[in-house]
Amino acid sequence: QVQLVESGGGLVQAGDSLRLSCAASFSSPASYGMGWFRQAPGKERDFVAIITGNGGRTFYAESVKERFTISRDNAQKMVFLQMNSLSPDDTAVYYCAARPELLPIELFTSSSDYSYWGQGTQVTVSS
Repeated sequence: QVQLVESGGGLVQAGDSLRLSCAASFSSPASYGMGWFRQAPGKERDFVAIITGNGGRTFYAESVKERFTISRDNAQKMVFLQMNSLSPDDTAVYYCAARPELLPIELFTSSSDYSYWGQGTQVTVSS
């Protein structure tokens, strides 16, 4: 059973940066594509970013492109989301997700595509 644990959320001001981390319990991390999703109050869970098992390819939602960067360290079984130039619209609970790797990753941007989820970490951006 895969377990995912997010950390790094918090309360920041508009324009600030945050780095989210996700610790995974994979035995073979390179076999899993990893994603970040977010859910604001009263809204659906939305795709943010995904990365292939070897970290060679990434794909972003238009709303975060150029501001957020997803990365991974398979040796440490960690996935990261560097978030820059945060705005109040980025306020949400951020979730780490994993799925057995399938390509192309651009096809897998729905939350229903992912089998494993963390508990989420709250990010609040004040204006």
